[in-house]
Amino acid sequence: MSDSIVHSSHWGAFHARRGGDGLDITPHPGDRAPSKILQNMRHALDHPARVLRPSVRESWLRHGPGPRARPIGDPFVEVGWDTVADLLAGEVRRVRDAHGPRGVYGGSYGWASAGRFHHAQSQIHRFLNTVFGGYVSGLSSYSAGAASPLLPRLIGSFSELSRNTVSWKQIAAHTELIISFGGMPLRNSAIGNGGVSDHVEHGSMSEMAARGGVFHLVSPIRDDLPEDIDVVWHPIRPGTDTALILAMAYVLQDEGLEDPAFLETYCVGYERFREYLSSDADEGPKTPTWAERITGIPADEIARLARDLARKRSLITVAHAVQRAEYGEQPVWAAMALAAMVGQIGLPGRGFIYALGSFAHTGRQKVAVPIPVLPQGKNLCDACIPVAAISDMLLNPGKPHSFMGIPQNYPDIRLLWWAGGNPFHHHQDLYRLSRAIGRVDTFVVQEQVWTASAKSADIVLPISFSLERSDFGATRNDPRLFAMQQLCSPKGEARSDYDALSAVTAALGPREHASFTEGRSAEDWLRHLFEPTRAALDALGEDAPDFDEFWQRGWIDLPCRPDSVGFLEDFRKDPTGQPLGTPSGKIEIFSQEIAAYGYDDAPGLPVWRPHQRGPTADYPFVLIANAPAARLHSQLDFGETSAATKVAGREKLRINPADAAKLGLKNGEIARLENDRGACLAGVEMSDLVRPGVVQLQTGAWFDPQPDPDRTAPVFCVHGNANVLTYDKGTSQLTHGCTGQIGRVAIRKWTGRAPPLRAFDPPPLTSSPSTEPRHD
Repeated sequence: MSDSIVHSSHWGAFHARRGGDGLDITPHPGDRAPSKILQNMRHALDHPARVLRPSVRESWLRHGPGPRARPIGDPFVEVGWDTVADLLAGEVRRVRDAHGPRGVYGGSYGWASAGRFHHAQSQIHRFLNTVFGGYVSGLSSYSAGAASPLLPRLIGSFSELSRNTVSWKQIAAHTELIISFGGMPLRNSAIGNGGVSDHVEHGSMSEMAARGGVFHLVSPIRDDLPEDIDVVWHPIRPGTDTALILAMAYVLQDEGLEDPAFLETYCVGYERFREYLSSDADEGPKTPTWAERITGIPADEIARLARDLARKRSLITVAHAVQRAEYGEQPVWAAMALAAMVGQIGLPGRGFIYALGSFAHTGRQKVAVPIPVLPQGKNLCDACIPVAAISDMLLNPGKPHSFMGIPQNYPDIRLLWWAGGNPFHHHQDLYRLSRAIGRVDTFVVQEQVWTASAKSADIVLPISFSLERSDFGATRNDPRLFAMQQLCSPKGEARSDYDALSAVTAALGPREHASFTEGRSAEDWLRHLFEPTRAALDALGEDAPDFDEFWQRGWIDLPCRPDSVGFLEDFRKDPTGQPLGTPSGKIEIFSQEIAAYGYDDAPGLPVWRPHQRGPTADYPFVLIANAPAARLHSQLDFGETSAATKVAGREKLRINPADAAKLGLKNGEIARLENDRGACLAGVEMSDLVRPGVVQLQTGAWFDPQPDPDRTAPVFCVHGNANVLTYDKGTSQLTHGCTGQIGRVAIRKWTGRAPPLRAFDPPPLTSSPSTEPRHD
C-alpha cells in the first residue's frame, strides 16, 4: 500500500493512508476476523468535534477556581499554550500548597490509545506523582469493580486468572461443555487494551462446536454468544444468576455428584456452603423448584444442566456483565464454588474462568518478553477509592466509607484532572455526576474531541489522535509489537499528552520539568522503552532488530510462553508446594477474612440476595445497559460504524416484539425511556433475541442533555445515553463496584417533534484577545 503507515488500536492493527474521502483503513493481514470498529477512524481527524486549541470555561476565567455549576453549553475562551500552562501551573501550586496530594483526584482510564508511551493513564499519573508527590487514585474498573478485589481473596491473582489460565486453544481441543453466565459476545472480544493482532475467539468457539461441544448461554439476550453457533439459550431474569447457580450446586450435593476429594484437598469452607444450600435461610433450601420461581428457568432444566456439568469436561465462565449489578460479588463467588464442587479446576479447558471473552486478551498465551511501558513514578498518597465511587467522594468530603474491610474517609477534592476517559460514559446517574463535578474548584480534561466531559470542564487541553504521533502498540497477551507510525501532523494546536504535560511542568519550574521528562523528547522515550524488549529478545535468541529496523518493518513477532492453565495447574499438581495467594492457600468457598468484615450485604460465602431495584408497576421493564458493538465505550461515536447502528439518529433500543406491540411501537420509531433518575430518547428495533420484559440500550451514546418537554425528569438526553437511567450505588459494602448493567424503566412512544441532536457540536467558543482567532 503506497504512502501508508502501520498503526494499531484497541480494536485491531491496521494500515492507514490519506484517501479522497477521509482515511483508507485496511486491517492487518494477519487478523482473521478484523473488527468493523476500525472504520470509525476514517473521518475522526478532521471531525468538527475536534478540540483545536486550549480552552478555558469563560466563568472560570472570569471568577477563578471555586465550586460552581458547570453546565454543558456554557461558553469557552480559546487561549494559547503559554497562557493555559501558566494557568494550570498556578492552580497546581495553589492546591499543592493548601491541600497536598489528597486535594487532587487523578481521574483517568486506560482506553484512550493502544500506545504504550502515549498512554494517557500513565502520563497523567506520572505527572501527578511528579508535581504533587501523589494523588487520590481510583481502584479497579467499571468493568470488573466487584470481581477484581474479590477473586484474589478466593482463588488468586485476578489478572492471571482472567488472562492466563484457560485458553482458547484448550477450549478448541478439550472442552465438551461451556456454561457461560452473561455470555462471550464478539462485540467485547473485538477489543483489547494495547492492541489486537488477530481475533481468534469466534474461530475457537466454532472448533469446539464442530467437535460436538455444547454451549449453554445464561443471559436475557441471545446474541451474547455468536448467532451462528448452536447454543442452548437459558433466557434468565436479569440479576438472578446466583439463584440458578445455587440450585445447580444443590443438585450436585443432593445427588452425590460433587468431587469430595477435590473439595477436601484444594478447598476450604465447603461444609458451610453445603449447610447453606439445604438451610431455610434466604427463602428456603436452594432447590431447582426454589430457583425456578426466581429465575424463570424450569426446575428440570436446572437439574439436567447440573448433571451435565458434572459428567462432562466442562467449563464455567462468568462475564463482567453479571457482576455489574447489585450484589455482583455473589454470582462470581457462587460460580467458582460450583466449579470447585465439580473438581475440574486446573485442567486444560475446564473448571472456572472469569471474563473469558470479555475482552480480546483473555484466554491467550502470555508474551515471554517485557513490552514497552512508561514508568509512572511512586504515588505517596494513602487515599484511594473504588472508581465507581467518584460521585460519592466528591459529594461527601470527610464522610467515612469502607472498602474490602478497610475504613477510610473520603478526601476533599479541589482539583479534578481527567485524561484518557469519559466519565459521562462510564459513570452512572449523570445528573448526580454533574452535581458532584460542580463541587470541585477546577476540573481539567485532556481530550481530542468535545465530549460531555470536555464540555463540563473548566480547562480543556487539545490532545492529538494516535495517528498524529508515533508510539508502540503492545500488550502482555498478544504476540506482536507494532510500530504505531505517525500519519500526519496534529490538527490545530493539539499536542500529545506528553507534550501537553511537559508544557505545564516547564511552567512550574526546572525541577518539575526535569523530573517529568528526564530530559527526553518523545522519540528519545520510544528508543529508551524499546531497549528492554530488544535485549530480552536477544537473550532468548529471537529476532531482535534495533529500533530503526523495527520502525521500518512496522512490527515484530514476540515469543509466547507455553500454553498451560497457569497457576491453577501448578496448584492442582502441588497444592502444598504451589499454594494459591489466598489467606488459606486454597480455594476459599467460605472466606473467614470477608466474614470478619461484618458486612450485612456480603457475608463470608456465596448467598442469594435479591435486587432491591427490580421492576415495578411504575417501571415495568428491566433495562440492560451493556457494552456497545459498534465502538469502544463512547469513543468515536460519530464514526461510520457507530453511526450506522443508530435508529432515527439515536442510540438503538432493542425490545421484544411482544412488548413493542403492547406499547404500540414499531421499528424506526422513537421511544422515551424514563425512571426516577432521568429520561432519554432512543430509536426502536424489535428483536426476539431479547427476553420479554427486558429491553437493551447499549452504552456509549454521547450525552446530549436538553430541556425536558414533560418537565418531569431531572435530566433528559435526546441522544440515548443509558446512564441518565442507571443507578449510582455500589454493588455492596464489600467492593463498591459499578451497578450500571441493570436498571428499570417505563417506556412510551414519542409522539412529539424529534429534538435536534447536538451531541457532537462544540460549545460556544471565543478567542482570547491576546491570541489569534482560530483557523480551522
